[in-house]
Amino acid sequence: MSATHTTPEPDSQSDTPSGEVHRVAAIVVAAGQGLRAGQPLPKQFAPWRGKPVVRHSVEALLAAGARPVLVVIPKDAGPIAREALRGLPDVMLTAGGTTRQESVRLGLEVLVARAPDLVLIHDAARPVVPPGVIARLLAALERGKAAIPVLPVVDSLAHFERGSHGAMMGAAAKREQLRRVQTPQAFRFADILDAHRGWETSASAGDDAQVAQAWGMEIALVEGDEALHKLTYASDFGSEAPLVRVGTGYDVHRLSEGDELWLCGVRIDHSHGLAGHSDADVAIHALVDALLGAIGAGDIGQHFPPSDPQWKGAASHQFLAHAAALVAQAGYRLGNADLTIICEAPKIGPHREAMRSRLAAILGVDTALVSVKATTTEKLGFTGRSEGIAAQAAVSLMRA
Repeated sequence: MSATHTTPEPDSQSDTPSGEVHRVAAIVVAAGQGLRAGQPLPKQFAPWRGKPVVRHSVEALLAAGARPVLVVIPKDAGPIAREALRGLPDVMLTAGGTTRQESVRLGLEVLVARAPDLVLIHDAARPVVPPGVIARLLAALERGKAAIPVLPVVDSLAHFERGSHGAMMGAAAKREQLRRVQTPQAFRFADILDAHRGWETSASAGDDAQVAQAWGMEIALVEGDEALHKLTYASDFGSEAPLVRVGTGYDVHRLSEGDELWLCGVRIDHSHGLAGHSDADVAIHALVDALLGAIGAGDIGQHFPPSDPQWKGAASHQFLAHAAALVAQAGYRLGNADLTIICEAPKIGPHREAMRSRLAAILGVDTALVSVKATTTEKLGFTGRSEGIAAQAAVSLMRA
């Protein structure tokens, strides 16, 4: 299969502590079917965080200076692979084999013509590739022929045994002697090529480090990264919703003699109240709009239209509770809420803590997540003339 992009690029060069310069290539193994991931297509081409899975790691390897990046794909997957990698420079495609080991060997043979000094071999199912891991791997090759990223095992381990009542716990394993192996794995190109060519057993190698070790190479261990998590099951794809969302809200209500004044769900004694279809709690209304905006759910007028008589004189805490429920249904929780009330009077300071507590109670969060502030406009504008009160709110939401 041909390269997805033909723009000529110089082979990458990696400066080393000794001053020696290496050409670094990369192989991304994307030839599997990914059936356990429960996606409608092989998981390496499925969307994840806005891009096909395979594109994430290819972009990271290119950014780290690998040239070329050879992607080993299933037979007949050329069209979908080319679309997934469209526009990336110096990316090549080749068909894989029936096993991972065979796919890597075929990829190495393709790279012979480019004659790189070093090669990074990576699983497409690990889309996030921190540059620090690549740097540690390449540094380790200054002292040896092979290096892999690993992480310690933090959970207790036990051997599995099958008993008369099903699965049973066997002898404990010593986690201190074990490490979780990740990719990319780094090798001197000529050595790993020889190792794959010399693989004589019919057994399938779990990774390239096993092939290298069977060939007699010592494998250096470098610190891996939890971000190198491998996408395996449908739950790994989950929601593509962002981890954090933010929203803002702004509202104004006119001051009117004889009406009650409600701010942040707290009734305040004052000569004037706020006029509106509900209780006109301008602070809560701004906060509701911020929450609805953060999840893309419109504004308070869409959910509680002033034309609907059922909301006449309604307590605004109902609106806030409704918005909080929608946030939870969308899979988020409140990170923080920051509310500013803009008025000449009344003074907000004496009521601030009561307001924070009331809002936190309605939202079902700790008071520490809610901030209430006040400011004036130095007698300027409608708030400065005490004709009305304005409020603005900002919220952050965290994916639950």
